[in-house]
Amino acid sequence: MPAAKKSSTHLVLIPSYNTGRKLFDTVQAARAQWDPVWVVIDGSTDGTGGQLQKIAGADRGLHVSILPHNQGKGAAVLHGLRAAAAEGFTHALTMDADGQHPAELIPEFMSASQHAPDTMILGKPVFGPEAPRVRVLGRRISNTFAHIETLWCGIGDSLYGFRVYPIAALLNIMHAQRWMRRFDFDVEASVRLAWRGVRPINLPAPVKYLSPEEGGVSHFNYVRDNLLLAWMHTRLLVGCLVRAPVLVARRIGGGS
Repeated sequence: MPAAKKSSTHLVLIPSYNTGRKLFDTVQAARAQWDPVWVVIDGSTDGTGGQLQKIAGADRGLHVSILPHNQGKGAAVLHGLRAAAAEGFTHALTMDADGQHPAELIPEFMSASQHAPDTMILGKPVFGPEAPRVRVLGRRISNTFAHIETLWCGIGDSLYGFRVYPIAALLNIMHAQRWMRRFDFDVEASVRLAWRGVRPINLPAPVKYLSPEEGGVSHFNYVRDNLLLAWMHTRLLVGCLVRAPVLVARRIGGGS
């Protein structure tokens, strides 16, 4: 197996909450492609944090942080982004810990970011036949709102968490408001970065929906998280109206 590509500017950032054994498969796959890989254990109670720290003790390319209690995906990513910025990293590729995202595409996404560092590289999901129809439909609805909120700036998919962010721009956004700390993170990050003029580049990427027998884990709650998304889109629609003159002028001028 060829050595993982090493970078001093781009890292892989994996938030994890009670992902079980699948976390170790995901980390191993990511490490085979990239160096470094950082994992933020978001208050997991399944023992994976301590086990992964032992693995990191023998792997200089793996860094593990453990949060004392569950704070949400966005909060875990924010913790990692702050630490990464302090170490001089400029970009982070986020991916889920549950095996849904294609680790083999990490080099391609990182290369795209390195060639266009002022952009965000967004994965555009390619679904397999096992994808739940209700999840696919819900994604289409959320994407329609994201298109409206950004005046169709080019976000291919607002929910897919396999993507590369410019760290400084994203930290500025997250530090300016108290949202984006839970499941609402991915959508709001892409929309608010687009508002700041960060151009999206969309790359196709397969997404897997693993069964429980395959080690698949999902913490998505249809009532709680859909209400969270509804409140998020309400905020973003209001934000779009406030920013409409700037967004329209940018669109007319040919900007993203």
